[in-house]
Amino acid sequence: MRVAVRRLLAVRRAAPRTLRCSARALSDKVSFTFVEEGEEVPVAVEHGKTLLEAAHANEVDLEGACDGSLACSTCHLILEQELYDQLPPPEEEELDMLDLAFGLTDTSRLGCQLKVGPEFEGAKFTLPGPDT
Repeated sequence: MRVAVRRLLAVRRAAPRTLRCSARALSDKVSFTFVEEGEEVPVAVEHGKTLLEAAHANEVDLEGACDGSLACSTCHLILEQELYDQLPPPEEEELDMLDLAFGLTDTSRLGCQLKVGPEFEGAKFTLPGPDT
């Protein structure tokens, strides 16, 4: 019996491995919009990227001076209330940084702390400015 199991394991190790995921999973992107100085910038971003990474990849002027290390508030974004309510609440460290943010609102979050997921589909993220 042990010999049979060893042979089976040897065959499995020698067999080429295939990646088991659907083509859809490989190409899944989430579409949402950044609003910068009143101008809408539609983007399509892979799951798992931060909003800061998404902004930089799409030439949206979201600074992120600390490169996402949670040491500043320059990637501050304003979320729609409905989306804000769906997300887990910000951690204490994020709240501390948000206290320093320009144009803080009740639905403010830091872009470096939010990872793109399906709940972002169709959402709008506003960069704070003089008109917000």
